[in-house]
Amino acid sequence: MSKSAPAFTCTACGAVHRKWAGKCDACGAWNSIVEEAPLSTGPKSLGAKGKTISLTDLATEEAPPPRAASGMDELDRVLGGGLVPASAILVGGDPGIGKSTLLLQATASFARRGLKCLYISGEEASAQVRMRAQRLGLSDAPVALGAETALRDILTTLDAERPHLAVIDSIQTMWLDTVEAAPGSVSQVRAAAHELVTFAKRRGVAIILVGHVTKEGQIAGPRVVEHMVDTVLYFEGERGHQFRILRAVKNRFGPADEIGVFEMTGDGLAQVTNPSALFLSDRGQTTPGSAVFAGIEGTRPVLTEIQALVAPSNLGTPRRTVVGLDSGRLSTILAVLEARCGIPFAGLDVFLNVAGGMRVSEPAADLAVAAALLSAREDVALPPDMVLFGEISLSGALRPVGQTENRLKEASKLGFSQAIAPDRSKIGVETGMRVRQMPDLTAFVGEMFGAG
Repeated sequence: MSKSAPAFTCTACGAVHRKWAGKCDACGAWNSIVEEAPLSTGPKSLGAKGKTISLTDLATEEAPPPRAASGMDELDRVLGGGLVPASAILVGGDPGIGKSTLLLQATASFARRGLKCLYISGEEASAQVRMRAQRLGLSDAPVALGAETALRDILTTLDAERPHLAVIDSIQTMWLDTVEAAPGSVSQVRAAAHELVTFAKRRGVAIILVGHVTKEGQIAGPRVVEHMVDTVLYFEGERGHQFRILRAVKNRFGPADEIGVFEMTGDGLAQVTNPSALFLSDRGQTTPGSAVFAGIEGTRPVLTEIQALVAPSNLGTPRRTVVGLDSGRLSTILAVLEARCGIPFAGLDVFLNVAGGMRVSEPAADLAVAAALLSAREDVALPPDMVLFGEISLSGALRPVGQTENRLKEASKLGFSQAIAPDRSKIGVETGMRVRQMPDLTAFVGEMFGAG
């Protein structure tokens, strides 16, 4: 038997290459290809026949999966209503953001509701986890705690204990003795995740995996890990803010892009039941450069404040600084304002920020961003009781967005009385707000700022 040829795998996307290269042809990442031993050489013979699998049609009725609620409403919302048995969940976030704190609180909450829970720590000793539990007031929770990195021993323990929920903190510290690679490598992470997910499906155990993130904010390791699991959650937040956001980017048992909002306190993470009020500053004062955006995060309407500052630049190339928004989107809006409305921003520094550490990716924020920029440039404050939403096309037209009624209901609940929305928006039932519909950006500029 000849020795199998070495395999080269991309750490960014998991693609396998025949030889090393400086750039991955699959994802375009540079210096991401490493050598590793193959997990398997494949079947020895293709002549042997396998067994026939059972097939069903699409009309087969399946009952919705049972769910176990944790009692933490924000966590249950992100999970789609609660924890599903035999599901695999991957949680990622920056170092020190509070992943272990959140999962320890969630595990204790599930255990207090009658679920048998195991918490396996591969990064901290058991004494360190107990100290955190004592600080959070969770010492009385019936959680079984272990500190181990050998995956064979962990699976044997899980098979003997048969818990309802097992938390593995973290997947990058696990190692499998059948794989000749260091812990944290592509081979180890992929093999460990495969073994844990397979065990979860075979034994009916819900497993939560903690994953490290790269400097770009993506979960480290091969992308195939995110494909294996049922749910991928990101725990986000700025170090300078005490607020944390748990966001679902993938969920086979619920809506994606759902968010849960928490506040980091001395006693752990506290739930925020009204995130709209959280992301709004004191709206009693009218300040130029401020606009309120009525957005949708998953199924939840959230109001956020868009802040802009425009100042003369003494640099050859004016600065464009963005926090909480896509910088490319800002450049597009500035170009549309100049090309379609005749409002130049050349020679002006532009600073844009989303208050409260929130990150907005919805195109419906375009109109609020444009309003904040114009308000800062013209030094004219927008009415404090106004919300805005709408997508701006390259032609300058305002495109309608979805869930207009939910946006207006949330704004009305928080005391806003008027809104500006694109034409053809489906207002729905009466919300008590005065809604002005604009066909394009030029009409909006002319009515609000007397120009265009």
